[in-house]
Amino acid sequence: MSLLLEPYTLRQLTLLNRIAVSPMCQYSSVDGLANDWHLVHLGSRAVGGAGLVFSEAVAVTPDGRITAQDLGLWSDEQIEPLQRITRFIRAQGAAAGIQLAHAGRKASTHRPWLGKQGSVKVEDGGWVPVGPSPIAFDPQHTAPTQLDEACINDLIQAFVDAARRALEAGFSVVEIHAAHGYLLHQFLSPLSNQRRDQYGGSFENRIRLVLQVTKAVREVWPEELPLFVRVSATDWVEDGWNPDETVELACRLKALGVDLIDVSSGGTAANAEIPVGPGYQTRFAERVRKEAGIATGTVGMITEPAQAEHILRTGQADLILLARELLRDPYWPLHADDDLGGKQATWPAQYQRATHRDQPIHESDLRD
Repeated sequence: MSLLLEPYTLRQLTLLNRIAVSPMCQYSSVDGLANDWHLVHLGSRAVGGAGLVFSEAVAVTPDGRITAQDLGLWSDEQIEPLQRITRFIRAQGAAAGIQLAHAGRKASTHRPWLGKQGSVKVEDGGWVPVGPSPIAFDPQHTAPTQLDEACINDLIQAFVDAARRALEAGFSVVEIHAAHGYLLHQFLSPLSNQRRDQYGGSFENRIRLVLQVTKAVREVWPEELPLFVRVSATDWVEDGWNPDETVELACRLKALGVDLIDVSSGGTAANAEIPVGPGYQTRFAERVRKEAGIATGTVGMITEPAQAEHILRTGQADLILLARELLRDPYWPLHADDDLGGKQATWPAQYQRATHRDQPIHESDLRD
């Protein structure tokens, strides 16, 4: 029996399997509202057999969007369009997850397919980003306005309010985004955080905001539902955020009621040299899992079912998060069941006639 296709339980939520759709920004929203594109994009991955389907990074404030076309959850108006999506995901037997985020100094940028780099100017519809320190991500990005402590308190409340809305919208998992060089990661890393107050300098100070956000969200998120935090295990730059700090942070997050650390890497340093290759981040997930004693998810160039199965069986992670591979093949989980020789996954009834080659041809098939 494949471990990849076995049910997996966190708190009182049982997933169909250990395959999750990793958050993937679609840059296709107007005013932060979900639309038909999001329904089909996320819904098709639920039809394809994933046990957990995450939304893209959902901004908790308007100025926390990576682009003006990001999803948001800073307004009650944004709840109902998401409810439509979570209802469909649940109807396919999957769980719906949401990633709550703030882009910080990497906000107000162009949609990637436009081929434009850096920040969108205010006169062109952009805005001045915020961050822990007034340090731009690179010369093409606008230097952010440094957040004062009053604004930091407002930001914590924004995460709490978004979590409440996420519950009303029908999500079963919340993930706090503290990776990929976005705002919470910016506070963690000494490359982007050069503050001299209680939020900067020492390790204890740099992790303060992540802990405060996590504690506040856990207090409003139902006890029976799991809470994830995504982290970048390393900045891949000397003197940046590092794996030792990641393990210690994971221990603190576990004590606050976090159920799984979603382990990625990079994003804070524009000049980082990242040794990308198959499974290049799994060793970080393995270390966090073993040393912090907490469940982990892993992501990054995982493409083959046997590769995913090996990661689970060797104790490197508890959950496999797929992104690009699920863009290429939304039915990867169903194909994985075939590849691993099991009969643990079931194609939707509407598709079963086409997936069994030995099934007799029905008269209605002749009309296709």
